[in-house]
Amino acid sequence: MSTNSIDSLQHEGPRFAPSPEFTANAIASGQLYEQAQADRLGFWATQAKALHWHRDFTQVLDWSDAPFAKWFADGELNVAYNCLDRHVLAGNGERIAIHWEGEPGDSRSISYAELTAEVKQAANLLTKLGVSSGDTVAIYLPNVPEALISMLAVARIGAIHSVVFGGFSAESLRQRIDDAQAKLVITADGGWRKGKVSPLKPAVDGALALNKETPSSVEHVLVVKRGENEVEWVEGRDLWWHEQIATVDSEHEAQGFEAEHPLFILYTSGTTGKPKGILHTSGGYLTQAAFTHRSVFDLHPETDVYWCTADVGWITGHTYAVYGPLANGATSVIYEGTPDAPHAGRWWEIIQKYGVSLFYTAPTAIRTFMKLGRQIPDGFDLSSLRVLGSVGEPINPEAWIWYRDVIGAGTAPVVDTWWQTETGAMMISALPGVTTLKPGSAQVALPGISIEVLDEQGEPVAAGGGGLLVVAEPWPSMLRGIWGDPERFKETYWSKFGTKYFAGDGARLDEDGDIWLLGRVDDVMNVSGHRLSTAEIESALVSHPMVAESAVVGAADEVTGQAVVAFVILRAEHAGTLPDEEASSALRKHVAEQIGAIARPRQIFIVGELPKTRSGKIMRRLLQDVAEGREIGDTTTLADADVMKFITEALPGGAGASA
Repeated sequence: MSTNSIDSLQHEGPRFAPSPEFTANAIASGQLYEQAQADRLGFWATQAKALHWHRDFTQVLDWSDAPFAKWFADGELNVAYNCLDRHVLAGNGERIAIHWEGEPGDSRSISYAELTAEVKQAANLLTKLGVSSGDTVAIYLPNVPEALISMLAVARIGAIHSVVFGGFSAESLRQRIDDAQAKLVITADGGWRKGKVSPLKPAVDGALALNKETPSSVEHVLVVKRGENEVEWVEGRDLWWHEQIATVDSEHEAQGFEAEHPLFILYTSGTTGKPKGILHTSGGYLTQAAFTHRSVFDLHPETDVYWCTADVGWITGHTYAVYGPLANGATSVIYEGTPDAPHAGRWWEIIQKYGVSLFYTAPTAIRTFMKLGRQIPDGFDLSSLRVLGSVGEPINPEAWIWYRDVIGAGTAPVVDTWWQTETGAMMISALPGVTTLKPGSAQVALPGISIEVLDEQGEPVAAGGGGLLVVAEPWPSMLRGIWGDPERFKETYWSKFGTKYFAGDGARLDEDGDIWLLGRVDDVMNVSGHRLSTAEIESALVSHPMVAESAVVGAADEVTGQAVVAFVILRAEHAGTLPDEEASSALRKHVAEQIGAIARPRQIFIVGELPKTRSGKIMRRLLQDVAEGREIGDTTTLADADVMKFITEALPGGAGASA
């Protein structure tokens, strides 16, 4: 093995086989793997044919211009028709498509027939405002029905949507509007968050005012009235959604577009540089979104109620709150607010209210609930839950087991899914009626997906070894490029291993060949010549009964090159029971016992919160600034910009608790 491989020192824990009852009724079976292994392209053609095609395709994959793929290229379909009209025509118009819950407690249940009519009406409005096929529409909305309606209406007329998460600043919004040359912006006067209305329209006004060098591409700003905020108004440009929608009818015939017709751009912010506009197209994206949603969650659309907690502004919201569920005719829950507003049991209350059976959320949320204690979810009836999903980052085994035991009553399978904005849909996951589950492991590539773990020289690592995660063959929902920058696309994702896509993540293979994600390669530390994964050390810390959540960074060290520095949140019942110095000492010892002395943290800081974006990702670079004594970097994307101030103020002498 290459000396550049990633060392993995953790031990595996218990395994959970699917129950015979679950397997007997499961949507997916082991035959999917056999079919995909025998004929990978034929397998994806079969999945694509589950959709409605305005014109059938004859070619599955064209990889002649690698890394620019074309899937089902000579076929035509309409994404919105697949998500709406066909279910109504099949006699399912009365089925609820969306149970929408506002943070203040207002709610609305929308049937497929109602949603179809509203999307048709919005499509007519977009056309009236001059938007046509190939134009770009920026959507900057809270998690309200109009967000989904806007996305589907844009798709219906063949335009391209660029959804910008409502937490981004005016400057971030400006970059995205300008790069995509958006013709229309759809926003709201505000959205509810933690008991108050966060303004949105002012950020749009600010973004459009910031563009002083060239005339803005934006012709109109369409404003949803949600928060009853006072807003400034530019006559001729700004229009109220409710007033304009009343002027158009709800009859609209969907036409087919080529499978490679652009569907959306979604920008990844990264830590530095210009945001990357990840481009996804229509046929391949919807094929993989629908297949993975149906198979991984064991969806029975007649009876299940599904909830993906992601905001539609992120890729998880695009694929698994909008397109995947609606393509499958599912009934979904959409929630506007945060997990703790207006009380800490809000999510569990919603699950109880709607009888949610399939639940998909992030490990950071799960660990937050662990910190608060099981008495909160225990106060609600969660017996409807039968499949639990995890997304966003590796889930440590302790959080996995807590999730299964406390939220899933010790029986619901947990599917830990790995994928990215760039991959468009899930790539690695257990299938709940097929796979024997291993807490903490993403497990295996989904049928039709080819995953490898390579060393720096491009050679496969042996079982038990760690390396770089790559996708070895093209897949239907893959990104088709970076908007307006094909060279950056090739350099970023394809320069390392040729026609194999390098994901930027580290992984290890266990003795069974199952995959364990080790986090971003950028987050791998080099400690005395050993390349250690931050994810594994974080998992070891959370395995201690005192710890609810942790974040680990590598800090410069004269002796070892880099040293392990950890930031730890204690569970509510343990906070303050020991002096920070004693707690730190106990946790350092625990890591050494769990992983080895090489991974023992140099310092452990006991903190009340971690710096997270509004999508729940921990901003480790800010913690690295603290660990290395630097000035704190840009905090504009944090959910709570004051967190870093609280962390630095709480550390003794600015150095924190160490032992």
